[in-house]
Amino acid sequence: MELKDRSLPIEIWGGIECTINRVQGQYFDQMARSGHTERDDDLALFADLGLRKMRYPVLWEKVVTALDEAPDWSWPDERLGKLKALHITPIVGLLHHGSGPTFTNLLDPAFPDLFAAYARQVAMRYPWIKYYTPINEPLTTARFSALYGHWYPHKKDDLSFSKAIINQVSAIKKAMVAIREINPDAQLVQTEDLGKTHSTKVLSYQAKFENERRWLTFDLLYGKVTPTHRMWRYFLWAGIEESELASMMHAPCPPDIIGINHYLSSERYLDNRTLRYPAHLRGGNGKHRYADIEAVRVGPLEPAGYYNLLKETCQRYEAPVAITEVHMGGTREEQLRWFYEAYQAASILRQEGFKIEAITAWAILGLYDWNALVMHERNFYESGLFDVRGDLPRPTAIARLVKALIQGETGGDAISPLTKLPGWWRRAERVMVVQPKKENMLKPIDYGTNSEIAPVLITGASGTLGRAFARICQVRGIPYRLLGRQDLDIANPVIAEKVISALRPWAVINTAGYVKVDLAESDVQRCYRENTHGPAILSAICAEKGIQFISFSSDLVFDGKQTSPYLEDHPLAPLGVYGLSKRDAENDVLLRNPKALIIRTSAFFGPWDDHNFVIQAIRAAERKEPFYAANDQCISPTYVPDLVNICLDLLIDGERGIWNIANQGELTWAELAQKSVAIAGLETSYVVPLPTKKMNFIARRPTYSALGSKRGTLLPPLEESLDKFKQLLSSR
Repeated sequence: MELKDRSLPIEIWGGIECTINRVQGQYFDQMARSGHTERDDDLALFADLGLRKMRYPVLWEKVVTALDEAPDWSWPDERLGKLKALHITPIVGLLHHGSGPTFTNLLDPAFPDLFAAYARQVAMRYPWIKYYTPINEPLTTARFSALYGHWYPHKKDDLSFSKAIINQVSAIKKAMVAIREINPDAQLVQTEDLGKTHSTKVLSYQAKFENERRWLTFDLLYGKVTPTHRMWRYFLWAGIEESELASMMHAPCPPDIIGINHYLSSERYLDNRTLRYPAHLRGGNGKHRYADIEAVRVGPLEPAGYYNLLKETCQRYEAPVAITEVHMGGTREEQLRWFYEAYQAASILRQEGFKIEAITAWAILGLYDWNALVMHERNFYESGLFDVRGDLPRPTAIARLVKALIQGETGGDAISPLTKLPGWWRRAERVMVVQPKKENMLKPIDYGTNSEIAPVLITGASGTLGRAFARICQVRGIPYRLLGRQDLDIANPVIAEKVISALRPWAVINTAGYVKVDLAESDVQRCYRENTHGPAILSAICAEKGIQFISFSSDLVFDGKQTSPYLEDHPLAPLGVYGLSKRDAENDVLLRNPKALIIRTSAFFGPWDDHNFVIQAIRAAERKEPFYAANDQCISPTYVPDLVNICLDLLIDGERGIWNIANQGELTWAELAQKSVAIAGLETSYVVPLPTKKMNFIARRPTYSALGSKRGTLLPPLEESLDKFKQLLSSR
């Protein structure tokens, strides 16, 4: 291993989530779902970030489909050749949470030799490749596949688990022998998820066992599992032959780089007081019943975190260590905070003299359904450095952060101010279960008054959207100032400039506006003042001061002649004054500030106010009164919490221009009322569908105004949001 100058910035690698796991007879392929399998242009995007080393897959299941068929090298030939041309060094992975092609599995005695034969073929075809991760996270894969039964071969016993981990480590050793016969300089970058188990006193014996087990991948490779090792006794108890353990002990294959993966769910807390926890968290070991929960959710317990886990690894093995996966699902600022925390921990340890090689920006293209451990295809997407839900991968704020860190930029505007605030795992709201010692508990922060960093300024304090932004900024730990008309008249340029100069926000979110569609037909001047002139004034001020700006438009900018969803570039043809005011606002805002972000949306509904259409329909049904709704206007409803969260993500990403944002799905107002009343458990007969001409509207409405997007379908299907709405409604 070459020596590195520890005074240099920590190196940043990249990685694509490339899991191909098997559930029963179905393979789940993350690269196919992210589109990377078909898009070779992605590699140029990665190179543009400045990445010069990447974990990259040449997966067994993709290349070899049958024992009697020739391997298909066409895809890795193309991709590895392009990586080489882009001067990106691959760390090649051969199996990633998989069990191999259909002709083998983790418990197959022939698995190690079959895998080593494939590794030899890879090395012979690509002799220039130096770095390998033959099998990713063997311990984690063994647990999920042979102890918990989540993945193939779906076993749930200690012997199967033991065989699965030993088989994989044997395969890694044999693979590296085969590879080094072709390339003697080949290096093993071995990865494993590393956490730590905490517990109540009663369960300390179980925590001790799990804290020994977590090192198994590395201890087996180092030959440390000897008769004095606790896991030696466990393996014998499970049914592994002593001769097999001895062969593992006498054939060490220490990693050249130890790769640590760590997630917020990696550290666990075991509690024998099961009644404190929901049923799905309860389990046991045959001796005690206990709950198994994320340690971060228990207060005042402080999880070990990156710094302590990395230091522990360095001290245990005295070998170079890299963080080989850094990813967190969630909102954008929390993703930024998690990555930056990992980067800082690695950098500090490096400065302290520990052999920290790199930190890996993982899941560059995001990942699918890991919230359900990839056991079902539910299309739950978590974006990474890029968001792949549009026509092309869209860089997020994490890509900007990674690029800045690679270039050595750690000051000024290179690092979002939001990264300087604690992530949710370091705030009071992380705690779901409080243990007896409460004196060390964190105090909640009011982000509406916190002035540690520049706030986001939200206009429209009396409106549904403004209050929703304030509520969600508080939850997300984003400092904000929510102002009403008495504090900020958006159409008065002098007052607006004075307020913005005093608050010095990093962004302005304009939710103020005129919302009475029918009254606008006779109140034209006021409608234009609030909807057009005010946003244009704010936009110009923000452009001058370098402040991000977001404002909102409407589906009523369209005339309804389409029969398929309107996209961002469809012609505008409003039918009424309200729609005209929004159309003119779009033009004026972007004319004065090309970096402004405009969100077109439609038919708000949410749990936090009693004035939206859905709540009004439910209240009428509760009173057993008729509720009239148009049955010939087709819309795409928008769940306010979903909308606000996505808008904040886009704002942090630095997006600009027009985006159409609405929940997936279209229906009439009457159908929306019926669905809403039904999920509230009320009688739908109180909803009375009527044609628009009988609704006594003054302003004309389009008969079809459903929204779609060329830039990215970011909100979930309507049914999913209605389910979330139902849960929040029941807790009111």
